[in-house]
Amino acid sequence: MSKRTKSIIEIAPSILSADFSRLGERVSDCLEAGIRRIHIDVMDGQFVPNITIGPLVVQSLRPLADQFKATLDVHLMIVQPERFLADFRRAGADIISVHVEACPHLHRTIQMIRELGAGAGVAINPATPLESLEEILPDVDQIIVMTVNPGFGGQELIPATVRKVARLSQILKKRSLNRVAIEVDGGVHERTIAKMAAAGATHAVAGSAVSCIAFGFCSS
Repeated sequence: MSKRTKSIIEIAPSILSADFSRLGERVSDCLEAGIRRIHIDVMDGQFVPNITIGPLVVQSLRPLADQFKATLDVHLMIVQPERFLADFRRAGADIISVHVEACPHLHRTIQMIRELGAGAGVAINPATPLESLEEILPDVDQIIVMTVNPGFGGQELIPATVRKVARLSQILKKRSLNRVAIEVDGGVHERTIAKMAAAGATHAVAGSAVSCIAFGFCSS
């Protein structure tokens, strides 16, 4: 994972807002423009009120990612994610993130991801306190801070999550865990991305607003 660099944030376009009839073409456009991380939101209609895609879509994108040496960042917004970790890893996921709210045995789930050879991430909803991550921080490669309530694209960022990201950044620095990436997900666009970079986020998921933000890297 990338170390934190002051006020620099990497864009990770989400396929959630893509035209699925032209998915390969749209992902290829992003990769040719310099993007090196593609965010894949997986929803089950239970943990969140929406249903999206499964391992087959990840598998279809793997050749494109290999061509550009890009990362497939899979975000599991599902109940009992441990049932599907191996499927997504086999499909080509480089990083697999699970929700703290969906994992009663979070350490075990993170260990399973690592044993599969993928980067391990944990995601946290807007109303979930950072204290729920305290014991797992040394074991993960990235933390996804949800900056909207998960389930649908196009929402506006919840302002309090900017302070949450800043607090998380300070916690990681105090514990000498700068290697852990902070990814923000939801409501990221040209008016909010600089605030997230300044707060300490290293990666930003951009869905419906991706065309409004310069491809590659943005700085505050």
